[in-house]
Amino acid sequence: MSDQSEDFAAMFEASVQAKRLEQGELVEGKIVSIGREVALIDVGHKGEAVMDIAELKNSDGEFEVAVGDQVQAIVVSTSGGLTLSRKLARAAASERQFEAAFQSGLPVEGKVEKAIKGGYEVRIGRRRAFCPTSQIDVRGAHTSRHEGHIYQFRIIEYKEGGSNIVVSRRTLLEDEQQANARKVRDKIVPGAVMTGGVTSVREFGAFVDLGAGVQGLLHVSEMSWSRVADPAEIVKAGDEITVKVLRLDEEKQKISLGLKQLSADPWSRVPEVYKVGQVLPGRVTRVAQFGAFVELEPGVEALAHASTFEPTGRAEGWASQVSPGMMATFEILAIDPKQKRIGVALVPEAWGRTAEAAGGRIGIVPGARLKGKVERYEKFGVFVFLAPGRTGVIPLSETGIAKEGDLRRAFPVGADVEVMVQEVDPSGRRIRLSMKAVAEAREAEEVREWTERNAPPAEGLSTFAERLRSALKER
Repeated sequence: MSDQSEDFAAMFEASVQAKRLEQGELVEGKIVSIGREVALIDVGHKGEAVMDIAELKNSDGEFEVAVGDQVQAIVVSTSGGLTLSRKLARAAASERQFEAAFQSGLPVEGKVEKAIKGGYEVRIGRRRAFCPTSQIDVRGAHTSRHEGHIYQFRIIEYKEGGSNIVVSRRTLLEDEQQANARKVRDKIVPGAVMTGGVTSVREFGAFVDLGAGVQGLLHVSEMSWSRVADPAEIVKAGDEITVKVLRLDEEKQKISLGLKQLSADPWSRVPEVYKVGQVLPGRVTRVAQFGAFVELEPGVEALAHASTFEPTGRAEGWASQVSPGMMATFEILAIDPKQKRIGVALVPEAWGRTAEAAGGRIGIVPGARLKGKVERYEKFGVFVFLAPGRTGVIPLSETGIAKEGDLRRAFPVGADVEVMVQEVDPSGRRIRLSMKAVAEAREAEEVREWTERNAPPAEGLSTFAERLRSALKER
């Protein structure tokens, strides 16, 4: 009986406290629980009240608050208990409630009647209010598309007892956007994979809306493992894409995003796929002052250095041998997976046909006689281009030119020369050549040919028989 007495006393006290509150009065309370249809609000010594759960949701149907949060509301009914509202309905709103809503900043429901000069006429309850064009939406464009729509507004001016009311829908939208933005930012951490919409594409990348107006930058260098010349080739405004958060600068509110990180780095398989000496096709992507960049596969780019090209005798004449977009055959000279570098050399068609006819690469071994082109000069000799990525040197003593001779006149850059390989180091990069050895070999061949042409004819059987008969007669 004592428990029942206490419950009855509590209910009686609550009903008495409820009668102390009047319709339209502003109260503040704590959310105690949220049910399927209503939420229970603790308004302190004034008791507990109920509120429709729709009052706690945003326009997307998501809860804006949770159990334990403090909320402000207006008393809309004291009959049978307290009923609160955070968003006043048009038909239920009274003058006192409008004034309370203005003081507290609580939203009121209104219908856009028509577009007028400078804004819109809005009906709230039995009153007419004015909403400036700049306050109807976040963008604030003046258009008739809002006519007939029922929105939530905030009263920003309440004068002359309610005969002069100015409302704003934009402030509520911005508050909602900021609340949603905070939720989105809580999810944005380095490594997070998120879906967003491309808002704009620039020459340096694309801006991606991750939700609630929170934007990140997808730089052009992070779009693909391949070189991207134009970001518009990868994404377009309005596209929905999945990106990875790379970096977050909270101080500057900058978010760096990546797209290529969602696929495997092609360089991870380079050591297995590519080997030094391998000859394979490639596409020239761009030509720089020091060489040409070559795409071997999407995301794997190599460099054909200027020094690996066949000399032409003209300054930067090597660049005429390649052009962006050109497909050609290249030989791999060096691979550095850690630095993501591959050195290649262009294999001209003539070299390729010769190597194929020989059953492989032209052998650069001691004793081999090869044809090459003069590449450059140094104090100690002449450098000769033998094959893509293979350059040898003719010491001055092996040129066959006297010390006082003019090497530049005898061997102009780009001129064809015939040399003999004398030494090759194990790496195949240091090659010692000789022109004197070629001249000596050529002289030896000429002497052998002359000797063969002028040798006496071989003695036949008839000649032997004649000599035998002559010897017998002498006896």
